[in-house]
This record gives sequence, C-alpha cells and structure tokens, in this order.
Amino acid sequence: MTRAQLTDDEWGFVEPYLPVGEYGPYPERLRQQFEGVIWKFRTGAQWREVPGRFGAWSTVHNRFRQWRDAGVFEALLEGVIAEAAGRGRVDMSLVSVDSTTVRAHHDAAGMRLEEDVLDALEKAAVEAETARQKGAARRNKTDRTASLTPAGPNGGASGDGAGSA
Repeated sequence: MTRAQLTDDEWGFVEPYLPVGEYGPYPERLRQQFEGVIWKFRTGAQWREVPGRFGAWSTVHNRFRQWRDAGVFEALLEGVIAEAAGRGRVDMSLVSVDSTTVRAHHDAAGMRLEEDVLDALEKAAVEAETARQKGAARRNKTDRTASLTPAGPNGGASGDGAGSA
C-alpha cells in the first residue's frame, strides 16, 4: 500500500461525502480519483503528473473541480471536525482567530509607481490620517463637554432659580 492510498476505514468515512453518480458514469472509480487528488496535493505536483493508476489526469482534475464547486471538501472537513468532537478529540487550545491586518509596502507586491504619483499618494494618506485624528479628537472633546455640562435649565441649580441655602 502506498502513502497516497486510503485505508478501508478512512474510505468508509470519506465515501458518504462524495456525490456518487452525480458527476460521471463511473462511481466505482471515485476512490481511485479521490486518492489521485490526495496524491496531487500531497506531492505538490502538476495535474499532468498524476500517475495513471489514479485514472487520466484530466479526469482526476475535472473530478476535483466538480467536488470543489459542489462544496464536497468543506462538507468533508466539517464532518471530520464533527466526528473528532463526537470522540472528544477536538483540542480548542489549538484554535486561533486573529483579525490582525498587516500592511506591506507597495513595493512588496511588485507595484511600481512614478515618483510624483507616489508622493501624491503618500501626501493624501497623511492628510486622511490627520483628518481622521482631528475628527476623533473633536468627537472626544464633544463627548467630554456633554458629560461635564450641568443638568437642568439653571446650570444644575434647584428648579426655582434661587439656589439652595
């Protein structure tokens, strides 16, 4: 048995997620084609290099595209997670959600601009940041003065305007 092949137990888990008969007339070849997809992504090879034992490379590729478009891999992943959770084998300490945004310099993406265009863009970015900071400061000042303004029509004095004695 090669590394690319699934055990019968593994195939028994995967098979229900594959749309048998929906794509193509040869459902008995689904395992072979699924293993071809596994082989392709495990090795990082090009589709044309998929060995013939998995079927024609174009058939394996087309099957992969059909499964991708039908959401088969997402359903399979959710099924694996649900199965692991059912067995108590999900380790939530390994889960990490990060919403950090990292901005790279425009040269990092291969973008090339004329010097005058670049200067204009950088100036506009500085102006936008300055305006944003002024707006935030203005909002903070307004919020602060609103909370410090005395309540009532007479600046917080008693309702009769005479003050308390």
